[in-house]
Amino acid sequence: MKPTQNSSNQPTVLITGGVGGIGRAICLTLALNNFQVLFTYRSKFNEAQQLENELAGSEHQGFQLDVSDSNQIDKLALTIAKKTHQLDLLVNCAGITRFVSHQDMEGLDDELIDQIFQVNWRGSFSTIRSFRKLLENSPEALIVNISSIAGKTGEGSNVAYCASKAALDSMTRSLARALAPKIRVVSVAPGVVETEFIKGLDPEWREKQLGRTPSGYFAQPKEVAKAILHLFQDLKSLNGCRLDLDGGRPLG
Repeated sequence: MKPTQNSSNQPTVLITGGVGGIGRAICLTLALNNFQVLFTYRSKFNEAQQLENELAGSEHQGFQLDVSDSNQIDKLALTIAKKTHQLDLLVNCAGITRFVSHQDMEGLDDELIDQIFQVNWRGSFSTIRSFRKLLENSPEALIVNISSIAGKTGEGSNVAYCASKAALDSMTRSLARALAPKIRVVSVAPGVVETEFIKGLDPEWREKQLGRTPSGYFAQPKEVAKAILHLFQDLKSLNGCRLDLDGGRPLG
């Protein structure tokens, strides 16, 4: 099948980690704004099917993918290249972590460190590498790496998670230079986001985090999605930088 561009200049987006709290909001928001939405999920097949059915419009599709496996990413790029001539927006949203106290150095074992970096950093880099050619076919390609304010503050679920997000921000700057002028690369760094996961955490912890956030509220997943939409549609001079959506957290 010969790859074709979408009708009516419909942009195509690929979102890794599309069924998570933030990823799901990105998929829904972009579909409502006339994107063809392609997304990945690791194991939540039922959630992926439900999301695919909820997306406004047509031509959307979910793909099973482990972003820590570069061979799987390469194969997915070949599959998508048969569906579309270009990729206009890539959102690296897949990520993992686990709560380990920063003082508990023994608890942060090598296996967990490697898993975090394989998904949060290498997975994002490998996805960009595999989809570079499709992105370069777009006249205004954008890559958005979902980072975290933890990469700046050094406060987060564990030391390796913070380091992986700092590394992701550094990669954003490096690739913005390396891929210019054809592709822009930007990080979006939320603070605490009001996902179902966060809602299920200890209320005392939540109140403590709110007390340290000058805005007095957690960001909503839809805010992250809208930031990405504006980066693509309007804020075209932003490149190689990080957009913080943290409610002023570092000031708290």
